[in-house]
Amino acid sequence: MAAHLAPLSRRDFIRHALIFSAALGVSPELLAASRRTDKDTWALFSDIHISGDPAKIVRGISPTENFKLAAAEVLNLSRKPAALMICGDLAFSQGLSEDYRNLVSLLDPLRAAGLPLHLALGNHDNRERFWAAFPKARKSYLKDKHALILKTPHANVFLLDSLERTNSTPGLLGEEQLFWLAKQLDSQKRKPAIVVAHHNPMDEPNTGALKDTQALFDVLRPRKQVKAYVFGHTHQWHIAEDTSGIHLVNLPALAHVFGEESPSGWVLATFKKQGMSLELRCVNRAHKLHGQKVELNWRT
Repeated sequence: MAAHLAPLSRRDFIRHALIFSAALGVSPELLAASRRTDKDTWALFSDIHISGDPAKIVRGISPTENFKLAAAEVLNLSRKPAALMICGDLAFSQGLSEDYRNLVSLLDPLRAAGLPLHLALGNHDNRERFWAAFPKARKSYLKDKHALILKTPHANVFLLDSLERTNSTPGLLGEEQLFWLAKQLDSQKRKPAIVVAHHNPMDEPNTGALKDTQALFDVLRPRKQVKAYVFGHTHQWHIAEDTSGIHLVNLPALAHVFGEESPSGWVLATFKKQGMSLELRCVNRAHKLHGQKVELNWRT
């Protein structure tokens, strides 16, 4: 599932700006959205695992506090990103209503700053409870799955729905969504395409990855405008390349990680005519990978 949240109205911003700026330590001037927007740059979050309990600690990390730190950093950038995308696992474990209520409060400062938000759901999310918390966000293209096409000056971003069952590790896109994706890609060949879903590709049988990986890449590989597949789920920061030249971008988790080598953080992505630049922003700025930059060149 994917959803779009528009920025808050000016009236809503004025009503809440002082509360938001105090909560995140961001000046009201920045929340006033006075900075120039960089139309080619997006902030990419994944696996935020927000709990209904803001004080919850998981593997030594507070998901709520990590989100606040990352949001404040985004809002303090000298140039405002064109959008923020969150690549699934918005909720802590079972997609509880209280998880999404806390998430709403965390997202409002970003919306108040004029930042459009694009949300995908992961295996720890729940569709019905998510829509109850974000009733105005619904934008359905398909009967059972939900997907978005997001256009930037240099690329089209296809945000897909890989949620199969809440709190069940594997993911599934399904035949209907893959048919829709192929049709949409065929109608938009002139601009590079970046495909995004929560689940990682399955590299061996019986793993907790995307169950219909082969069917997805049967759609992606022959369509040369597809340049990258971006995903989360593994709580690891990793860049690889498919045999056909499609870049595989595994976003880090903003919440807990499964080892010291895997940083908790987010990615600043800049779309270019012939590729994409990625910069890793670690919550712990002393981490050895903080500030790492990767340049991706598109396949031809």
